[in-house]
Amino acid sequence: MEGKLSFVAKNFTPSPIQELSQLAQRCNAINLAEGFPDFPAPPCIKEAAVSAINNDFNQYRHVQGICDQLALKMKKTHGLDVNPLTDIAICCGQSEAFAAAIFSIINQGDEVLLFDPCYETYEGCITLAGGIPVYVALEPPQWTLDPEKLMRSFTSRTKAIVLNSPHNPTGKVFSRDELEIIAKGCRRWDCVAITDEVYEYITYDNQKHETIAKLPGMQERTIITSSLSKTFSVTGPNTKASHRWRIGWAIAPASAASAIQNIHIRITDSAPAPFQEAAVTALRSPIEYFETLRGVGSGRMEYELKRDFCMKLLGSVGFRIQFKPQGSLFLFAELPKDCLLSDVEYVEELIKQAGVVVVPGRGFFHGNESCKYQKRYIRVAFCKSEATLNAAAQKF
Repeated sequence: MEGKLSFVAKNFTPSPIQELSQLAQRCNAINLAEGFPDFPAPPCIKEAAVSAINNDFNQYRHVQGICDQLALKMKKTHGLDVNPLTDIAICCGQSEAFAAAIFSIINQGDEVLLFDPCYETYEGCITLAGGIPVYVALEPPQWTLDPEKLMRSFTSRTKAIVLNSPHNPTGKVFSRDELEIIAKGCRRWDCVAITDEVYEYITYDNQKHETIAKLPGMQERTIITSSLSKTFSVTGPNTKASHRWRIGWAIAPASAASAIQNIHIRITDSAPAPFQEAAVTALRSPIEYFETLRGVGSGRMEYELKRDFCMKLLGSVGFRIQFKPQGSLFLFAELPKDCLLSDVEYVEELIKQAGVVVVPGRGFFHGNESCKYQKRYIRVAFCKSEATLNAAAQKF
């Protein structure tokens, strides 16, 4: 059968991250690698899901109420007019929404710009569609966007640019000035912006997420993807797929939204019906819920405090943290100066000796410009319970 495998399948080999995850499972290591919360989702949305199951909402279903709530949120948060009947496609999580967006736009040979470092799933989707990833390196340690470098990356074959803000793995929130620069390139080269805004409500230190779609000339050329997962703690660990709700969406001009919906139907047909029903309840959550995500008030999550705890912990053992995450659930830290190990070697030793697993940074780097530092970073997920973080702190 090996000889029958496609070119794509042969090139999608296990990464060092996957191999280390298996080692971590064998060692029963504390998981600070994957970006899933290990504390309960809000009771009201769990109750809504249970109620939907008990009321037999268990077949193929499209819940228009999700689209209605998303349209209201886009208007209230960003001032955008979105038609809930034509401009939104409900998918099985943000990952599928992103993949369907790529498949709806990219043809063989089209170039897609990506900011490096970036989440590895993006490249895979582009490759599957026959596109060519082109990486634009963000400059460490502040992960700065160089406008000239970005503009030089556009060519006549550039079809789209991928924008993830708040950013995984660095925690960067792209500023209004940076969004203006990206939008300028999109307008000049007639490109589509495909965004991953899954951490849209998780920002810190008075930072605020803005979608590039709100800038002049951009709503008609932007596909926004996001989901329930991070905001409402319903991601589920990757080893327990049955715990994942997988409710995501793409918000786009009607023609693109229709194409994405058609692709979604041919791949998975329908997002889980009970969780669609629960999504309506989740999206109706009061503003106080979203504030607790950032650590405002005395909410149950207080991610900002968790971020600061992990920064202090890693700093105390010699890690160089020159960039304070502005959003997302991750801390991207540089190995201590006196550490002679690579990122993968360090993580392997951390698992074996301390029983803690984090992610080696090299999996997020792709371009040649990053070769001098791509083996010097680790990513730590701080979206964990107080008990988990304290247990990890005792082992570092």
